[in-house]
Amino acid sequence: MRIWPGTAHRLGALWDGEGVNFALFSQHATGVDLCLYDSDNPSREVARIPMRERTHRIWHCYSPDVRPGQLYAYRVHGPYVPNQGHRFNPNKVVLDPYARAIAGGIEWHDDLFGYEVGNPREDLSFSTTDSAPYIPKCVVVDEAFTWAGDQHPRTPWSETVIYEAHVKGMTMLHPEVPPNLRGTYLGLASDAILDHLKSLGVTAIELLPVHHFVADRRLREMGLTNYWGYQTLGFFAPDPRYATGSRGQQVDEFKTMVKAFHREGIEVILDVVYNHTGEGNQLGPTLSFRGIDNASYYRLVPGNERYYQDFTGCGNSWNVTHPRALQLVLDSLRHWVVDMHVDGFRFDLAPTLARDPFEFNSFSRFFAMIQQDPVLSQCKLIAEPWDLGPNGFRLGGFPPGWAEWNGRYRDSVRCFWRGDEGMVPELASRLSGSSDIFQASDRGPYASINFIACHDGFTMRDLVTYEQKHNLANGEDNRDGHNDNHSRNWGHEGETRAAWVNRMRERMVRNMFATLAFSQGVRMISHGDEIGRTQKGNNNAYCHDSELTWINWDLTPEQRDLLAFVQHVFAISKANPVFRRRNFFAEDPVADRGVKDIVWIRPDGNEMQLDDWLDPKNSVLGMLVHGSASDERDARGRKVSGTTLFLILNGSNRARACQLPELRERGYWHEIVNTAQSTHRIPKGSTLNIAPHSLVLLSYEGT
Repeated sequence: MRIWPGTAHRLGALWDGEGVNFALFSQHATGVDLCLYDSDNPSREVARIPMRERTHRIWHCYSPDVRPGQLYAYRVHGPYVPNQGHRFNPNKVVLDPYARAIAGGIEWHDDLFGYEVGNPREDLSFSTTDSAPYIPKCVVVDEAFTWAGDQHPRTPWSETVIYEAHVKGMTMLHPEVPPNLRGTYLGLASDAILDHLKSLGVTAIELLPVHHFVADRRLREMGLTNYWGYQTLGFFAPDPRYATGSRGQQVDEFKTMVKAFHREGIEVILDVVYNHTGEGNQLGPTLSFRGIDNASYYRLVPGNERYYQDFTGCGNSWNVTHPRALQLVLDSLRHWVVDMHVDGFRFDLAPTLARDPFEFNSFSRFFAMIQQDPVLSQCKLIAEPWDLGPNGFRLGGFPPGWAEWNGRYRDSVRCFWRGDEGMVPELASRLSGSSDIFQASDRGPYASINFIACHDGFTMRDLVTYEQKHNLANGEDNRDGHNDNHSRNWGHEGETRAAWVNRMRERMVRNMFATLAFSQGVRMISHGDEIGRTQKGNNNAYCHDSELTWINWDLTPEQRDLLAFVQHVFAISKANPVFRRRNFFAEDPVADRGVKDIVWIRPDGNEMQLDDWLDPKNSVLGMLVHGSASDERDARGRKVSGTTLFLILNGSNRARACQLPELRERGYWHEIVNTAQSTHRIPKGSTLNIAPHSLVLLSYEGT
């Protein structure tokens, strides 16, 4: 086999049409061997090539004899001194951090660990056994693909509706998805799924992690798995578990999926995990970064580099303070945008990436690099604004251009509808876009990703069915998962045949969906909530790849009614520009109109006063939004007016008579949503009886 010097210009294994250039960064290695493997027997090494060239700490070579489909990995030489942060072990095969595809999965074995498992000295010992039979291999990929005019939809934030979904869970039980495509990227792009998303008005699908990830050994030995995928191993490689084939086929199938979504005007957002990797703490396996350059890729405890700083709860934290580790994050993001055509990212435990050096810093290098990047600065950037490190809850602390999962929105809506006292002021702030959280950072309502349920926690149906978590199937004696879910079972823990309980549960789900649809900010639906998906009270189902977590598309009449309701309320918010504001409401009357954009109304029809806001017993809130409050403009720059709307939320356990506001314009109020009964026309100025635990939306129709 011919081996030429190659170049350090681009990291990874890159096919140029004539050969493959291999380049691997390692600052502290003393030598690197490129290992090639038999495609029919991936554990059999067919060539071991010492990489002689080293430029700017990058080891590189070029072979004109290697072709796409070739399996490869590395063995890296260097000191094994854990107390100094170095864990090199050439007996352990390590994966290329820049691999565009990875074939197969891990077969757990003690030989995957850089130390002798069971040795009393633990990770201070040194393992001499070969890990090659048990570790997957990287794949050389030909990245050519016919995009045929594919374009990013670039939906404005004000019009964005996000649907959080799991590739496999969405399609495994769908009767209209071809059986051979269920659980795959191609299945997710099938007409049945696309039609369902469009019926909800979804403009972006946010996928739980699809980067190649590790299924933890502990889980595998318990007969479980890492279903959610938050243990990344390959930051450039789509996971083959969601492909119909292997050996790089997952790359083309992922691109085909993206192309199909774009054709329907739906953006693709990836949930990405750059805060840690799947190698765990000091007792974890040597799979990639640990064996390539542990001291560069991970944050180590100063003065005791055997141990890892852990801001994530997963054993390690990515070292974004190192230039090459930060470069990998940025290169990976650009790869997914430029080569794979995705439209944005949701960053898991995002504060970890902005700890510069240890405390969260809104002017960190990570933020600065993204802000000045011509590609990444144009993407949708969403933060999960908390981690497990000191001062880790950073909601509202991210810079302009970033949106954030609004955990306060989630909690306030749940608490209001379960009947907690004193929630009206908090709910009003969340309904109007959370300016108290985001305005100080010079952002608008788009910064608030509004959600009530997501992959982590109870489903929407379980929020009204269980008050306690039921996680025994996870094998941790019900200790895992959140203890305080702000949920209410309405009289019975779990499923029941009691008609009153079920009617109340159905109403409460409708209340929460309508609240979400009629709030300012970016709306996010968790997959299956619109049809009443349940996980039987499990609020941490990360380890179950089964019917517990898959969506059951065999719908009951009640589920079909819920779906129709969700479609209806989201169609209303899509049709009326007052629900899609780009800026926060004006606090004072607008000069050219003499009225406020938004008025908070008491049951007697008058504007709420300070005493009303301070009354903890008050559980009724009216929100009057004038049609002229729209800040949307057409293509010629002319203002687009909407319909004047009046939203009433009754979180109390008794009916309330509400006087409808008197408006200067001639017309009448028309009830368009009522979660307790069917809607009807109402004469101007009349009193409306609002059922307990219900929501009503009225539009003002001119005469």
